[in-house]
Amino acid sequence: MKTYRSNIMLCGGTGCITTGSLKVRDALIAELEKRGLSDEVSVTLTGCNGYCAQGPLIEVHPEGIFYQKLTVADVPQVVEEHFIKGRPVEKLMYKDPALKSSVPAMKDIPFFSFQVLRALRNKGLIDPEKIDEYIARDGYMAAAKALTEMKSEDIISVMKDSGLRGRGGAGFSTGLKWEFCAKITGDVKYILCNGDEGDPGAFMDRAVMESDPHVVIEGMIIAGKAIGANKGYIYVRCEYPLAVKRLQKAIEQAKEYGLLGENILNSGYSLDLEVYLGAGAFVCGEETALMRSLEGKRGMPIPRPPFPVQKGLWGKPSVLNNVETFANVPQIILRGADWFKELGTEKSTGTKVFALSGSITNVGLIEIAMGIPLRTIVYDIGGGLPKGKKLKAVQLGGPSGGCVPAHLIDTPVTYEDIVKTGAIVGSGGMIVIDDSNCMVNVAKFFLEFTTEESCGKCTPCRVGTKVLKDLLYEITEGRGKEGDIELLLDLAADIGRSSLCGLGQTAPNPLITTIRYFRNEYEEHIHDKWCQTGVCKTLCTFVINKEKCKGCTLCAKKCPAKAISGEKKEPHSVDQSLCLKCRTCYEVCKFDAVSICPGKKIDKEEAAVCSEVVV
Repeated sequence: MKTYRSNIMLCGGTGCITTGSLKVRDALIAELEKRGLSDEVSVTLTGCNGYCAQGPLIEVHPEGIFYQKLTVADVPQVVEEHFIKGRPVEKLMYKDPALKSSVPAMKDIPFFSFQVLRALRNKGLIDPEKIDEYIARDGYMAAAKALTEMKSEDIISVMKDSGLRGRGGAGFSTGLKWEFCAKITGDVKYILCNGDEGDPGAFMDRAVMESDPHVVIEGMIIAGKAIGANKGYIYVRCEYPLAVKRLQKAIEQAKEYGLLGENILNSGYSLDLEVYLGAGAFVCGEETALMRSLEGKRGMPIPRPPFPVQKGLWGKPSVLNNVETFANVPQIILRGADWFKELGTEKSTGTKVFALSGSITNVGLIEIAMGIPLRTIVYDIGGGLPKGKKLKAVQLGGPSGGCVPAHLIDTPVTYEDIVKTGAIVGSGGMIVIDDSNCMVNVAKFFLEFTTEESCGKCTPCRVGTKVLKDLLYEITEGRGKEGDIELLLDLAADIGRSSLCGLGQTAPNPLITTIRYFRNEYEEHIHDKWCQTGVCKTLCTFVINKEKCKGCTLCAKKCPAKAISGEKKEPHSVDQSLCLKCRTCYEVCKFDAVSICPGKKIDKEEAAVCSEVVV
């Protein structure tokens, strides 16, 4: 194998490709050839590195130097300074906001230093389209061990002892699920991988499939052996073309190497895998709906019992786990249950992958040891909120989850502790919400989503979620009335109890948690006809406090409707007939001179605060 003095690992996940990493790769290869360095310095396109906010990015090995936000224009300087003169380019490195200094090594950047990589252990380190690179990092060693040295019950015993819970949302014991299926007699069984991932703001499974497709395949081989399945499917939403391409290539390579197909490693065990494209229906994340979709039917859930481990795909015993769950399996088999349990808590062992997004400085993919507090994720890994915003809540668990308020920021991230707040860990979507957001509107957003994604099979979900959504529309548009909050909670309880599947059963959760922690905002919307954040346009009016206004003209320059007027260094005013209520003036004012007032006629006391009478 050819050796190089330096290896450039360039992020090739969807995020970095979108911001130009393929053009940077081509420029790097061309510049290295031009300077006669192509035999000394290699360029490898990896999967997602995780630090999505800073892409395109590279890490140079063995030096460990990390460069961020690279452009094609930066390439000649990087090659000249770093690879010819041996002087790393500081201006392209990560800057520590506290010390205001460059941080050369990726491992020293807080976003990375607080993480523990297990499911994501290969991210940024291998070319996901080359099986040899996966094998070089102990790839398929666990499968070899499971197929040649372990019986089905041995594999299941290790998985149960590890405490690995399904990372797809429900958090059920992985080993226990496999054991239930293994005990069912039958000639045909199926092992299935859920790569559908429909939660807003979630991209954990996509990143794993793009970065390390062979780990999913290896996990499925081990699971297939454990339950006695010889056929498997990886169900991936069609909106993930890069993940689909790399998975299909990985399957072909594994077959070529004798790691899939008939009599794998002469063990007597055979497994055939296929990638199946889903149409992007959120309900197909539910296991029975996913199986109906695989059968070529409309993706709709069916009542349980019988459970899929008894009667699943085509009526045969089937086990479905998500991508991250399978990504943990090989290392557990290779290193043992005790190794996995070294991290986490007694009931929430190991690590968890999260997609960190929303109002956060460091948007990206992270993996943390279970049990660390939310505060560490938001402020240390995430870098806090940008532009001086204040934390209001952290939304966990997607449409099935809830909002954890700022005063509970020290809550440990475990299945049991997060549930106590009213949210769930879920599949790993984590959206940071700042104080400029209206929590009634947040609840409305998630109800809009679940109403749209309901399959319509059961009345509580089909009709109930729409009733909740319509009530929230009434409230945010100023038509809320006394008793609406109690009606929302009553309906939410009924929908949760009577819906057929998890979509309907958990759809009211974002609503319930926002009422639980931000009831005052609902009351202001209903009783005062006021949205304190200015998000609900019918319930707010933007006015300028003449005593605070310095006449800097910034609000007038930024106003898209030209609704603000006034002389320089003189107080400005808003023409309410032109105002779009876009909040731009409120966001840009540096003197706290713009007030959000009720969208109604205000009294003299309110007028003193707002400085204008709104009619």
